[in-house]
Amino acid sequence: MSVALAGKEAGPVGFGLMGLTWREPPTSYDDATKVMKAALDHGANFWNAAEFYGPPNANSLQLLNHYFAQHPEDSKKVVLSMKGGFTPTGPDCSAAGIKRSVDNCLKLLDGKAFIDIFEPARIDPQTPIEETMQALAEYVKAGKIGGIGLSECNADTIRRAQAVHPLAAVEVEMSLFSTDPLSNGVAKTCAELNIPLVAYAPLSRGWLTAQIRKLADITENDDRRNYPRFQPDVFDLNLKLVEEIEKLAQKKGYTMPQVAIAWVAAQSKKGGNPTIIPIPGCTTVGRVQENLKRVSLDEKDMSELSQMLAKITVHGDRYGGHLTKYMDL
Repeated sequence: MSVALAGKEAGPVGFGLMGLTWREPPTSYDDATKVMKAALDHGANFWNAAEFYGPPNANSLQLLNHYFAQHPEDSKKVVLSMKGGFTPTGPDCSAAGIKRSVDNCLKLLDGKAFIDIFEPARIDPQTPIEETMQALAEYVKAGKIGGIGLSECNADTIRRAQAVHPLAAVEVEMSLFSTDPLSNGVAKTCAELNIPLVAYAPLSRGWLTAQIRKLADITENDDRRNYPRFQPDVFDLNLKLVEEIEKLAQKKGYTMPQVAIAWVAAQSKKGGNPTIIPIPGCTTVGRVQENLKRVSLDEKDMSELSQMLAKITVHGDRYGGHLTKYMDL
């Protein structure tokens, strides 16, 4: 099964590139290329990247340049979404700021791949979304990018943006730990306007990978140490949901990541939802093979998961610190 995305056909599950250049130490380009090739070979041809996934000289763009230099034949197979417009001090989605970002992305890709969707990574509270959309629409009209997406936005912003130029996708966090898009109007609005919804962090930033059992499993310099859901006072409370999901996975003969991704994928077109595309990321070929193995959840499984979510509260916000103010704009 494939889905229509930015005028192209994409697999029902995509691939997030963040971990390949964001984590310390970053994955070598040669190893990352193998992971990306495996994702493509397993049907994940929608790739989600960002100008800021890593330092200015070693982020998604340099990695993509390297990949397509090795595999130029794949440039037409991949549907590429690129986030930008985000600086160390926050979003700059002014007309000048967003144009600088797009121009930089185009320069670093050096014609080796086409940006099918360009997304402001966060909504800029200092810039009306109409200004940002108008600036990006110029790039679409000129054929420099294929379409425009939004990331981490609310339903009202989606409507305002869509009124300026059709949106190719809306990207929000969605997982068994983060079900808000299904109830806060975002999914409903996307369905009404026929906009695909891209679900990032479907494995809940590692909670649903089966690799986190205690706080010590997260190194001291890991960014997640700063996130509310990983704080010592709520860690064990949130682990309860993990343990229940893992029981269901074991009963089905699946891994927990497979169940988590399948749950997100199962929300697509369900109950008035739009097309929903989960984009798990990973750094090894083995994880690609695990995450992209198609498994199905029946009605009984989905009911069990719904009961878990109703019974067990997830404690803590998705983000902490300065990023909190960019969560619902």
